[in-house]
Amino acid sequence: MPAGSSKKRERQYEHIKEGAQQRGESTKRAKEIAARTVNKERARAGESRTASKVSTEDRKSAPQRGGERSHRGAQGPTKDQLYAEAKKRNIEGRSGMNKDELRKALGR
Repeated sequence: MPAGSSKKRERQYEHIKEGAQQRGESTKRAKEIAARTVNKERARAGESRTASKVSTEDRKSAPQRGGERSHRGAQGPTKDQLYAEAKKRNIEGRSGMNKDELRKALGR
């Protein structure tokens, strides 16, 4: 978190990071998602010194948007996300599977 962040933003960061990790994101990616989300919310609320036009004029906040613009659109979750879920479920042979095979093994 940037220096000088409020306790609320720190809690928000931790909450988003934990949620991303529970969805199977790596720790590094979870931190990135949380930081980007919190920074955008800070910009929208006027809590940051600089802000992009998109951050301040976007009609929906990041939590309201709920990942609409993430790379989960038409193709669904990435192979890495499917692999992480298969690992959690202990699906055998997952390391040799491609994205479609992982999807089928997970019942998607």
